[in-house]
Amino acid sequence: MDLEPGIDQNQVKRESWKTVLTLAYQSLGVVYGDLSISPLYVYRNTFAEDIIHSETNEEIYGVFSFVFWTLTLVPLLKYVFIVLKANDNGEGGTFALYSLLCRHARVSSLPNCQMADEELSEYKNGRISLDPKTGFGSTLKSALERHRVLQRVLLVLALIGTCMVIGDGVLTPAISVFSAVSGLELSMSKEHHKYIEVPVACLILICLFALQHYGTHRVGFLFAPIVLTWLLCISAIGIYNIFRWNPHVYRALSPYYMYQFLRKTQRGGWMSLGGILLCITGSEAMFADLGHFSQLSIKIAFTSVVYPALVLAYMGQAAYLSEHHFSVNDYHIGFYVSVPGKLRIPVLVIAILAAVVGSQAIITGTFSIIKQCSALNCFPKVKIVHTSSKMHGQIYIPEVNWILMLLCVAVTIGFRDTKRLGNASGLAVITVMLVTTCLMSLVIVLCWHRSVLLAICFVFFFGTIEALYFSAALIKFLEGAWVPIALSFFFLIIMHVWHYGTLKKYEFDVQNKVSVDWLLSLGPSLGIVRVHGIGLIHTELVSGIPAIFSHFVTNLPAFHQVLVFLCIKYVQVPHVKPQERFLIGHIGPREYRIYRCIVRYGYRDVHKDDVEFEKDLVCSIAEFIRFGSLGTNQPIEDLGGIIEDIRKDEDKMTVVGTCSTLANRIQIDEDDMSNVESVGTSELREIKSPPMIRSRKRVRFQVPEGPKIDTIAREELQELVEARESGIAYILGHSHMKAKQGSSMLKKLVINYGYEFLRRNSRATTYAFTLPHASTLEVGMVYHV
Repeated sequence: MDLEPGIDQNQVKRESWKTVLTLAYQSLGVVYGDLSISPLYVYRNTFAEDIIHSETNEEIYGVFSFVFWTLTLVPLLKYVFIVLKANDNGEGGTFALYSLLCRHARVSSLPNCQMADEELSEYKNGRISLDPKTGFGSTLKSALERHRVLQRVLLVLALIGTCMVIGDGVLTPAISVFSAVSGLELSMSKEHHKYIEVPVACLILICLFALQHYGTHRVGFLFAPIVLTWLLCISAIGIYNIFRWNPHVYRALSPYYMYQFLRKTQRGGWMSLGGILLCITGSEAMFADLGHFSQLSIKIAFTSVVYPALVLAYMGQAAYLSEHHFSVNDYHIGFYVSVPGKLRIPVLVIAILAAVVGSQAIITGTFSIIKQCSALNCFPKVKIVHTSSKMHGQIYIPEVNWILMLLCVAVTIGFRDTKRLGNASGLAVITVMLVTTCLMSLVIVLCWHRSVLLAICFVFFFGTIEALYFSAALIKFLEGAWVPIALSFFFLIIMHVWHYGTLKKYEFDVQNKVSVDWLLSLGPSLGIVRVHGIGLIHTELVSGIPAIFSHFVTNLPAFHQVLVFLCIKYVQVPHVKPQERFLIGHIGPREYRIYRCIVRYGYRDVHKDDVEFEKDLVCSIAEFIRFGSLGTNQPIEDLGGIIEDIRKDEDKMTVVGTCSTLANRIQIDEDDMSNVESVGTSELREIKSPPMIRSRKRVRFQVPEGPKIDTIAREELQELVEARESGIAYILGHSHMKAKQGSSMLKKLVINYGYEFLRRNSRATTYAFTLPHASTLEVGMVYHV
């Protein structure tokens, strides 16, 4: 990028590095909270039952060697140096990989996709070519495009990873807070401790979830200092224990000790891997939270702070335990026993705070991934509250929050120890990593256009490591590992039923839509009286006339003078730029005053409030009318860069940006009649309503100087102004779905009971604005699918 004259390049470079380092510091509180508190429970879970800490120290050296190499190979090598590169326009996570694969293989779980969506800048960003260069990659791409079964397998794989993340949102707060509170055991007897630990942990968890609706923007600035203090604390204690008890513990870094460990412990050593894998809990957050930071900032934070601190902490614990041997049933094998006595209370306080921060990060991540699922039609519609207007991604979902709280408290009370909580959490963590490995192998071939041999090597190397840990975690099924499986199965059924029902509903809409020819046959008045105002007809269709409109017309004798068929849809990119938000076109001749408006959002976009959206909608229609009158030969750059014709679309839809994108646009002013002031027209030409019309609002379009607008377009704008002053009415379809007669019992069960139950108990269809009840009309229909 060219630098501006007079600006020192070194100064710009220093400022950019300052930004990166600031992001790296902030990522400590958001990304690494869960990973940083793993030393609280790794050794305790590993030595809980399967192996004994003997006098020879082969077990403790072997466990530390496994921990070191697992931290090095999975978070450092796999995530930091490989997976972070597979981001979807800066966004990470399971659904980001799935979205990336869908775009490159030209498959989608969203039914109302258009060719115009492929013209979005983020859709094409970072791609050289859609077609893989390798023969196998081309074959794989063709197979995914042709076979619906493979597309479903890909979707189910992504949903499994997503469900395990939700399960982790239940288990991580429980084990984190419970492990932090377990430090109380050293200050009281074992009999009294078991009556204190669980109530204190549950109280902290209830308070944590109860405060979610306030958001984290007020206290978020404390998260990074808390985690940084915790990391410095455990690394300092680790260094102290190394020099105080066993300076030669560094020898256990050799992989030879892993071999010695497995040779001596055999089956018990393999089963203990379920506790060792807890050292990488939270590694997936580096990828999932990538959208809040940058690749470089996350890499710097992990390699320079988190990774060294964790290695020192585990090494220090190993050094202490190598000189202190306890029986297998002794609860002193853990983190707090290695902390010097005088520091235990301060460390306990810092640990509880760090556990709360780590839990907060996974809870926020769970809200975020459920929002993505809902946007991609894989989860029922829920209320999404944006708790901060400044921090992107800070959301709160009330229903999900209380469900998570109940499940989290239930597993804490039910298990009452870190061993079974660790078994459950470990299986959830390693399953998500296996899903990421599988999806990454496809990304290597389809998106990066690399050799299939490289993808096989990636899967074989990391898949073997993770499969080993997965088998060790799965063997503990009856000892807690059943919980994430049960939770994932429950959420997977909900997601599949909702996705299936949504597709069937859209298929019914497509099969029963009314052709434009039917609309044209009604004549300019549509065969009914046209009343003042704008009628917004919400539909999921991107072409044709929805059946609810014909149903409405046949039952009511009047309709609005301006009709807008509004489709608000999500596309498989994380963000849609405001300049590309609206797709607008005419339905029928211009004198009909009927428009189709498609509003596109990315799966991580934030919706505007109702007032801003209505203004943007009306302004975008006005811009469409204005530039439609100028002809299609006008250069795009002369039109301010807002408009671009999509000639491939059958309806000749036009891309129109929001009103806030550029200065050279139509401006809309809405005032109460009592507060109207005259506006000069030296720079802007006004189009306003006639003075005889009395209404609560006065609406004016201020058109920038430029090519003159023809008479037809001016009349069209005038009518739009009058309609906006009269108000907007929202016409919604209220559908009730039933399976057709003769359908299978399974389909009847899914549609009549499963989907309908979810629909009745979920929010109404997601809109970008809050609908006023006085201006809303619902048209009921029964769908037989």
